[in-house]
Amino acid sequence: MLPHVGYLYRLAVRLTGRATDAEDLVQETCIRALRGLDGLREEQRVRGWLSQILSRLVIDRARRDSPEVAMGDLDALDRFSLYDLIADEDPFPYSDRLHEDFLAQFQTEEVRAALLALPEAFRVPLVLIYTEDLSYAELAETLGCPIGTVMSRLHRGRKLLERQLWEFAKKRGLIRTWPG
Repeated sequence: MLPHVGYLYRLAVRLTGRATDAEDLVQETCIRALRGLDGLREEQRVRGWLSQILSRLVIDRARRDSPEVAMGDLDALDRFSLYDLIADEDPFPYSDRLHEDFLAQFQTEEVRAALLALPEAFRVPLVLIYTEDLSYAELAETLGCPIGTVMSRLHRGRKLLERQLWEFAKKRGLIRTWPG
């Protein structure tokens, strides 16, 4: 387990955005791993097993601290499209790479803040799939839920992230806001 502590800490920081929470989560992960060592079937998969414990801890803490996730109108969220809004707004009229140019305007900290604003139920799958390069099946196993749930959380997580980025763009003046 010891060679993986640094990795677990970095993952916990990505998942929570807070170093102190990450430290607590790594400690709790190690304690749970030691208690459940007989549950490790294949020693070469220890890193994935530890990631699974950590991810579930993050989601369990989120459920305990704020049991309900308010996302607003789910139909409106599902219809929201950052790409369509960018195309309609056309903030870079002479660009051949409109979407890439728009997204390039965001600083790393803004993207990180938008990601951290998402509820854990949606942030955790996004972070795991994009930073850990997990397949849907591996992600479902890690989160302990069906693949359909993973796909739904990823879809809604992406939509919530797009909506956050759109709001950042409006605040930064990247797009016009029409009175209405």
